Order: sequence, then C-alpha cells, then structure tokens
Amino acid sequence: MRSKDEVRREVWRAMDREGVSRFPGAEGRIPNFAGAKAASERLARHPDWVRAETIKANPDAPQTHSRRLALAQGKCLVMAVPRLRDEHPFRLLDPRRLSEEQQREAATIKGALRHGKVIDLEQVPPLDFILTGSVAVNLKGVRIGKGGGFSDLEYGLLAESGKVDRRTVVATTVHPIQIVRENLMVTGHDIPVDIVSTPRAVIEVERAHERPTGILWDHLQPPQIHEIPVLERMGYAG
Repeated sequence: MRSKDEVRREVWRAMDREGVSRFPGAEGRIPNFAGAKAASERLARHPDWVRAETIKANPDAPQTHSRRLALAQGKCLVMAVPRLRDEHPFRLLDPRRLSEEQQREAATIKGALRHGKVIDLEQVPPLDFILTGSVAVNLKGVRIGKGGGFSDLEYGLLAESGKVDRRTVVATTVHPIQIVRENLMVTGHDIPVDIVSTPRAVIEVERAHERPTGILWDHLQPPQIHEIPVLERMGYAG
C-alpha cells in the first residue's frame, strides 16, 4: 500500500498535468479545481445537506461556494481558526445577523474571522453536517488531506465534547481525478466521509472504517499540544 505522501504527490501532479487545478496550483494544499462550484451546488441538493441546520466547514478555496450557499440558505456555519492557534479556536457565523454582502464576505476565511462570533469549544452548537476538503478520497470513504492533520484534530475535539457523533454526516467535494480506486492508508484518527460530491454526481459511500470518538492523545507529540491552546488546556485538565 502506498504512503499518504505518495498518493498526495500523484494526485497533485495529475491535477496540474490535466489542467483541472486552479490558481495557485494543486501542490501542498487542498486543491481548488475546475467545477468546484458545480460540486458544491450538487451537494447542496442532497437531503442530508438540506436537513442540516448547523454545518462545520473547512476554510479552503474549493469549498468557498458551499460556505456561501450554507449562509444563503439560512444555515449556521462553524469554522475553525487556521491551525487552531487561538485561545478560542472556532467562529460561528449566523446568517440572521449578517447582511447579504457580509454573508458573501464571511464565506472566505478572512471574512469568517472578521464577521464570525468568537466561540470556544464548549460553545460550538451540536453539528448536523461536516464539510471537509480532500486531496484524495476513495469509495470506501477514506480521505487524505494535505498532511497537517487539522481536520481530523478538529473532529476529535468536537467528538470529545459531544458536538458530533457517528451519525453526523461528513462530506467532501472533489474533482473526479481525486477519487482513487485503491485502498488508502488509514490511521485511528482519520475521519472517513459519507458523501463525495463531484461536479457531475453525488456519491454516497459506505464507510469501511470507524470514526474516532475523541482525541487520540498518543497520536500527538508534546510540541503539537503546546502549540494548540485548547489541547494544552485539555491536557492539563486531564
């Protein structure tokens, strides 16, 4: 089985080679892709999205339109501060408190930080739906991110505090070239997805792996814990 880094490098190269990545290119990030808006619009018609009242979304470029749609549809949006670096690491965006112009701006990471209400982990409302970015994903629901581990860590924090559970729907939007046909390496902290949305189809996958039910402390190094205030507080409390 190939390493996660090998899969990432291949997908990034393929996206750039086939001309489906968008500025500033695929490598090193959750890549923006041709058709990202269409993939978001397809996802927004899925019954699980329609039913959701509160959505946590990643801050990356290909999911910008999803965040904009969520706010336009009256859904509350939760976003994490990049790298969880703040004492209060989440922002809550309530569209009822935002003008139409502010909603459009709040769909960007800078706008979310500007217009979002600063909240701590304990203040995050129960989540109905999670949108996450991917570099690669397969049809068993296994996803590979860009390598920082923050999406998985955010999920672990939310699970630890009872904001999500195994019933919370997790989705990703990708270009078809990001869907791989091989088994992907899985670790205990990885979050499998339930829905993969592309510009042409929404695919419901049957999860082959369980989600973590909290923080896996033995997967973290002391420097990581000390760099993330909420983890450091939890570690001292434990």
